[in-house]
Amino acid sequence: MVISMERVQNESMSKALKTGTTTVGLVCKNGVVLASDRRATMGYLIASKDIDKIYPVADHIAMTIAGGVGDAQTLIRWMQAELKLYELRHGRKITIEAAATLLANILTQYKFYPFFVQLLLGGYNKEDRKSKLFSVDMFGGITEEKLASTGSGSPIAYGVLEELFKEDVLANENLRIATKAVIAAMKRDCASGERVDLVLVDENGFKRYTKEEIQQLLV
Repeated sequence: MVISMERVQNESMSKALKTGTTTVGLVCKNGVVLASDRRATMGYLIASKDIDKIYPVADHIAMTIAGGVGDAQTLIRWMQAELKLYELRHGRKITIEAAATLLANILTQYKFYPFFVQLLLGGYNKEDRKSKLFSVDMFGGITEEKLASTGSGSPIAYGVLEELFKEDVLANENLRIATKAVIAAMKRDCASGERVDLVLVDENGFKRYTKEEIQQLLV
């Protein structure tokens, strides 16, 4: 029996989309906001209540992960190494666009045995003072976005984002919106939960907010 590549890809994408998590990315005037929940699941089992889903891959670029934890963490380490090598070889930091293209190329090479992941990659280019956010799928498909969400809670998060998100505003406003989107997803998606993880990548680099700082945003 012959199984088409299109069918394999569709089944693989469907499997990735069912992964339990919620991640959010928003482009701001002065940076990129990334947010996620902190629950990891194995089917109906809560495997961890405190897992990172947002990682720095350079001091001006961060990634969110959804999907298979092992696959995602492998890609995080891979990207961290490649971006450091690029900086050492060229004497300058890689642009967000080039980093996203590199990630997409890595995933494209493995499309027959794909990494089961949905990824958001965003950061801030100091040279042109522009914030960029890219969504990268498991087969290397790449799109530039102003707002994006991944994981099983993403349909709920998108409802909040579409209603509240505004382009060309400062990070403080979008920090609150990203937090509200993840909270809404955690209330309705059983695979998303525990608490909100919130990160800003701007001209000062990668900043992860504390629980107390996140609570102040909602006051």
